[in-house]
Amino acid sequence: MKRLILSLLSLPLLAGAALAQDDVVRMGTEGAYPPYNFINDNGEVDGFERHLGDELCERAELNCVWVTNEWDSIIPNLVSGNYDTIIAGMSITPAREEVIDFTEAYIPPAPSSYLAMAGMNPDLENGVIAAQAGTVQADFVADSGATLVEYATPEETVAAVRNGEVDAVLADKAFVEPVANESGGQMVLVEDVRIGGGIGMGLRSSNDELRGQFNEVIVEMKQDGSLNELLVQWFGDEADTW
Repeated sequence: MKRLILSLLSLPLLAGAALAQDDVVRMGTEGAYPPYNFINDNGEVDGFERHLGDELCERAELNCVWVTNEWDSIIPNLVSGNYDTIIAGMSITPAREEVIDFTEAYIPPAPSSYLAMAGMNPDLENGVIAAQAGTVQADFVADSGATLVEYATPEETVAAVRNGEVDAVLADKAFVEPVANESGGQMVLVEDVRIGGGIGMGLRSSNDELRGQFNEVIVEMKQDGSLNELLVQWFGDEADTW
């Protein structure tokens, strides 16, 4: 079956039933977390996970469409059947595995980093730390003893640091490192931590067949080196690879 890849940036929930056919797989992503996933200048889903997802669908001979969903409701809308997968920089954690299933990890456990204003020397254990709501970083901060302030989007967490609302933000290093590099020295990375069991695709627990199809291709891409090539392409030569 020839592959079909489309971008759907706005998908009414009522349209979900029409797309939920056996030969169409709806790939759910956030579209707001570069370089994992973002919306490009043409209004299309782009980034590492777009390229990976397209390759997975190509090799598995699946017809796939892309659907965007806000992060804070991305798991409930998967469970409700509004799309078939989550491919959105989601770390595999025991708490999430109680609600959904995951494929093999396609990104190894990667570092998260604290981002702060230069010269501030934030107290990471007792200070006020921002994180995006519903992330492993938010859970980590909550357990660390620091005061957690959650925001709906990653951009809001960075803005909170710039505005002095919080002492630092904890997020994936691949997200905050470019922010620091592009700040002209105003923002710096303070400390790295490793959280979670890698990043995988989320699926409903009833969807074993689809999970198996994606697992087969993820393993194949690890073995032939193409997954590592994508990781280096999007995350640089220092990327954690398989």
